[in-house]
Amino acid sequence: MRNIDDSYIKRGIDRRSFLGITGAAAVAMVAEGLSTPAIAEPSVQAHVNGRRKLGSLEVSTVGLGVQNMSRKYETTVPYRPEMIDIIRAAYDHGVTFFDTAEAYGPLECERILGEGIAPFRNKVVITSKFGWNIDPDTGQFRMGLNSKPDHIKRAVEGMLKRLRTDRIDLLYQHRVDPQVPIEDVAGAVKDLISEGKVLHWGLCEMGPNTLRRAHAALPVTAVQNEYSMLWRGPEEVVIPMCQELGIGFVPWSPLGVQFLTGAIDENTRFAPGDIRSAEPRFSSENLKHNLELVKLVKRWAERKQAAPVQIPLAWLLAQKPWIVPIPGTTQMAHMIENVGGSSVKLGPDELKELNASVSSIQIQGKRLPDGVLALSGVEAPPKS
Repeated sequence: MRNIDDSYIKRGIDRRSFLGITGAAAVAMVAEGLSTPAIAEPSVQAHVNGRRKLGSLEVSTVGLGVQNMSRKYETTVPYRPEMIDIIRAAYDHGVTFFDTAEAYGPLECERILGEGIAPFRNKVVITSKFGWNIDPDTGQFRMGLNSKPDHIKRAVEGMLKRLRTDRIDLLYQHRVDPQVPIEDVAGAVKDLISEGKVLHWGLCEMGPNTLRRAHAALPVTAVQNEYSMLWRGPEEVVIPMCQELGIGFVPWSPLGVQFLTGAIDENTRFAPGDIRSAEPRFSSENLKHNLELVKLVKRWAERKQAAPVQIPLAWLLAQKPWIVPIPGTTQMAHMIENVGGSSVKLGPDELKELNASVSSIQIQGKRLPDGVLALSGVEAPPKS
């Protein structure tokens, strides 16, 4: 599939049109979506354009997330050699920012990334995350969260082995532990920094007061939250706070778990176990309304002579110069399209117009199930 996909990209046919061309083969690829009409031939280059800074950490304008490389949306298991090829091809296309976590797999995605970047480890920035109550040796999930200092340090030792490295460039707390003061978490990370095992740190989906306290205890390099045209919640408090404090922002799920690519429509039936099937925004009654956003993306793709997937990425990059999206994929052709999103430029008037159009579409349905949402926006307990 890699050679076929690449040939279609070179001919300017976007990924959704490719699925339409392949006909019956697309039916078996439910999670990849159904075909869409071809748009104007993309004219942007398939290479990362420029670099950005998250705090003092310089990275490529677009990164690569590897969460699905061990198990795609908790369903099928991708072919590992192909995942290694994608990671290395991403580097060849200018990507120097790679994102993983101990929870992805669990542990397995760190192994995949470690193998993938081994030939050029010293030329890239890698991130990982701690915070779940995972056995660092076996990967067994236990109940709840765990950001106790001794657990953090054990987790990092395992990360270093799996990632085949002597340091983690950016280490995030994956979710705030409501039992551990953030000052204690920062203290553990500070110890790891003094040992040279961690270079920078950040937080994911934290409460705003916790972010401020964390930054006061140990300067935070980046925050990672869900943010896209589909979910704009961080614009209210988190992004303004990042601007105030000089913290970079890394949107996870910048393509709305494939929704903004056109891969999900009213005919989509998620595979058994696909985590997206539990998201209220993708219920049949909400999806009909929310697809207006995809139609908007396609109109702008035609206008900008780009692939639809590149519009949401260009939109994110236009919001702030310190925002760096990390789209993930298990398909070579998709990775090539994603990195090309950094070459799509939105002028001030275009951004104003697009922002207004996006705002006019009120997304129906929560972004995640209630049980998962309860883990976001959590404030760490006070330091006694």
